Amino acid sequence: QVQLVESGGGSVQAGGSLSLSCAASGGTFRDYTMGWFRQAPGKEREFVCAINYSDGSTYYAASGKGRFTISRDNAKKTVRLQMNSLKPEDTAVYYCAASLRDGGAIVSTEVGYDYWGQGTQVTVSS
Repeated sequence: QVQLVESGGGSVQAGGSLSLSCAASGGTFRDYTMGWFRQAPGKEREFVCAINYSDGSTYYAASGKGRFTISRDNAKKTVRLQMNSLKPEDTAVYYCAASLRDGGAIVSTEVGYDYWGQGTQVTVSS
């Protein structure tokens, strides 16, 4: 069983930056693909990005490509989401998730993940 705890959310003005972190406990962190999803008010949860466990390949949704960067530190059992040039439409609860699958299309879907954090709120004001 893997427990995931997100941190780093908050409020920022448009154009600003935020860095989210997700700390994992339990399980073997290096064996999991790690992903970030988000859910805006009144909308379904959507994929943001992921990083696989075998070679660190990364996957990004179009909405964050070029602005968001995902990275992982296996020694610290953490995954980080650096978000730059934030827009009001990035406002959402951001969730960290862990998958036993090593990349591929499935890690851009909710069903591809086995464990989820509780989420952290990101609010971007115009």
